[in-house]
Amino acid sequence: MRALCWHGKEDVRVDTVPDPTIVNPGDAIVKITSTAICGSDLHLYDGFMPTMEAGDVLGHEPMGEVVEVGSAVKKLKVGDRVVVPFTISCGDCFFCKKHLYSLCDTSNPNAEIARKAMGQSPAGLFGFSHMLGGFAGGQAEYLRVPFADVGPIKVPAGLPDEKVLFLSDIFPTGYMAAENAGIEPGDTVAIWGCGPVAQFAIQSAWMFGAGRVIAIDMVAERLRMAEKWGKAETINFDKEKVQDRLMEMTHGRGPDRCIDAVGGEAHASGTVDAVYDKVKTALMLETDRSHALREAIMCCRKGGTISVPGVYVGLLDKFPFSAAMNKGLTFKMGQTNVQHYTEPLLKKVESGEIDPSFVITHTVGLEKAPEMYKTFRDKKDGCIKVVLKPAA
Repeated sequence: MRALCWHGKEDVRVDTVPDPTIVNPGDAIVKITSTAICGSDLHLYDGFMPTMEAGDVLGHEPMGEVVEVGSAVKKLKVGDRVVVPFTISCGDCFFCKKHLYSLCDTSNPNAEIARKAMGQSPAGLFGFSHMLGGFAGGQAEYLRVPFADVGPIKVPAGLPDEKVLFLSDIFPTGYMAAENAGIEPGDTVAIWGCGPVAQFAIQSAWMFGAGRVIAIDMVAERLRMAEKWGKAETINFDKEKVQDRLMEMTHGRGPDRCIDAVGGEAHASGTVDAVYDKVKTALMLETDRSHALREAIMCCRKGGTISVPGVYVGLLDKFPFSAAMNKGLTFKMGQTNVQHYTEPLLKKVESGEIDPSFVITHTVGLEKAPEMYKTFRDKKDGCIKVVLKPAA
């Protein structure tokens, strides 16, 4: 089959690799009809994620048709149309039973590597590093899905791929980010970033009763999307100082809830800490550029909450922990417990409450994936979200 493979920093290629096969009785094989490029993929593309190996198949936002099932699979059959969550979860361990699917104790075969880096191992993830299982991803013609009775969600034939594909990651991720923020009716919610996850965090903040949503970015197309589809007020950090503007907008109090939907590759316009991060990451003396998180800490109102769906891959430098402690901030974060959200969010799509396809700007065949990674990373051609069609 054809699959997008990692070969090093800024080097991804569409290669011919062996077709996946049933390895365990609980596996299923899915023929991919649509898959997407995620901002998290850029951490791999830019070389920040450790334990990647040449030839690793990328991608963690797939959906398609079941073409084979293992002998133990009960909930799926050949021909079912499914969306596959990026988290691989057993459904039976201590954490899965608490619906903390991204913390599954069972699914990461390389848990010892993760324990050395993090203290304990989270769940295995599709298309990430070997520290998180080394599972082949979904930017390919076919995908092996372990624990197939726990992860994939069947979707109705009447809904096009584009409306349900993002149940695999970014819609649940944005929704969980808003939930983690602890939004109370009337709250002012500030969201750093206007990329795909942030767009769904904006939409979800309204679902939780926000009174105002303020979105922060510098890319014109993203800001316009936040305004048009998310009904958000916006701040262009290339033109305004974010902290000053937020204080002005909230009469000196600061936003009640702050969401860092950027993660470890934050950009900023000329701030001292951003220059410091850029130099240190270029010299590989720092793994993450955490400007957005630092700024959220400084801007959040006293006693507020900071939610972090943005992905970080290592250690943060110059972290203003004193400010966080003295302001009494609450932090909540984590990889998304996707399986907990797929059913209720599918109902929101079916009812017409939200059409997630609004975020798509580019749809191309798999063979164009390498050039689209660069376009997406460099924010060229108005690119906000790329969907890949392996059969095209």
